[in-house]
Amino acid sequence: MNEQVLQLLQGRFGPLESSEFRDELTVVVPKEKIVEVCLFLKEHPDCRFNLLSDLCGIDMYTPVARFGVIYNLFSIPRNHRIRLKTFAEESDPVVPTVSGVWATANWHERETFDMFGIRFAGHPDLRRMYLPDEFEYYPLRKDFPLMGIPGSLPLPKK
Repeated sequence: MNEQVLQLLQGRFGPLESSEFRDELTVVVPKEKIVEVCLFLKEHPDCRFNLLSDLCGIDMYTPVARFGVIYNLFSIPRNHRIRLKTFAEESDPVVPTVSGVWATANWHERETFDMFGIRFAGHPDLRRMYLPDEFEYYPLRKDFPLMGIPGSLPLPKK
């Protein structure tokens, strides 16, 4: 099924970088097309990826395309998985939201924003989940100190 899905995607969106490992397909999608690709994969009768099982951020810590978003999709009717990746620059870590495609993306995108600082354009309620709004750092970025930043979060006294 991986080959069929890849052919459908490339027939619709042109050449896309892809790889396969342990029978799971990964496709790299330009961030400008991520919503359109997700809608296509969800609605096409030969795909029907109706579940966004996970969405997470990554920090590649590279000069180009530093931040990425990974989308793990599952087709319940076809019992098949696919992974999508898209990347954003450090200077503008913004990716379009897919919360209009799968409602569950709302929380996944908020968590990714909170931990990595990747913003999701068009998100209906993009705010922090775990850390206070005034916290200016993103703890899962690779340049965040391992032991945190002393005094950056007021802690309760004993």
